[in-house]
Amino acid sequence: MSRVPAWVLTVAAIFTAQAGSVFSVRLIPLVGSDGTAWLRFTIAGLILLALVRPPLRSMSRRELPALIGLGLATAVMTTCFINALAHLPLGTVVAIEFLGPLSVAAFQAADRRTLIWPATAFAGVLLLTRPWLGSVSAAGIAFAVGAAAGWGAYIVLTQKVGDQFSGISALAITIPVAALATAPLGAAPAGSHLSWHVVVLAGAMAALSPVVTFGLEMVSLRRMSQTAFGTLMALEPAVASLLGFAWLGQSISLWQLAGTALVVAAGAATQRTGQRALVLET
Repeated sequence: MSRVPAWVLTVAAIFTAQAGSVFSVRLIPLVGSDGTAWLRFTIAGLILLALVRPPLRSMSRRELPALIGLGLATAVMTTCFINALAHLPLGTVVAIEFLGPLSVAAFQAADRRTLIWPATAFAGVLLLTRPWLGSVSAAGIAFAVGAAAGWGAYIVLTQKVGDQFSGISALAITIPVAALATAPLGAAPAGSHLSWHVVVLAGAMAALSPVVTFGLEMVSLRRMSQTAFGTLMALEPAVASLLGFAWLGQSISLWQLAGTALVVAAGAATQRTGQRALVLET
């Protein structure tokens, strides 16, 4: 993997993250949105516990609130995201969710003029959803906005936890916390519909994101700047629309193409002027 260009690994991480979302869409009709979120965290947590030793001995009580908070933010972000997928196309959900990290990056920048980029992305979201037509799902938008808020909180807490722990060791704590947080709503519907088909789909979903995605990101971030990494991450809404079209048969109109282009442009511009790179959701 050392011979593979860092930008290739970053783009691969984008595709694996969104491929995991595709599997989420496949699982929703089988176990429900909450059941899908719980399975994702439970299986991902088991994989991470098998691969990574949780830093329990090196933890202090002062670090525990940030870890628990990150686990809860991850649970809210992903649960809202998956619930939004039940109402809206994948590309639209990702574009709306992208408002969270764009806003965080813009507010962290020293130049307040960068606030124009979240506004540009919001204009793109309006083109994607066209709420004035009355055909878009209000529940889907509400869940996607909740995912955006969760992603914003996730970034802030990830940066705090990342300053305290190296690598992905903290994930071996935060992902199980997210699994516990989603269990009250998700464990029963998922458990009552378990089958080999469901387990295979859920396993692929969890392995692609966060396990493979974070592995690719870790390698690429060691070999490229945060600005370059964050700029490439701005391609995520476009990749989500592409996979939604290719794998899920979700149509892409000219309005949606224009809206996606605005979101991608805003994401790239924000990273050029912001202070820290985007952090992908788990």
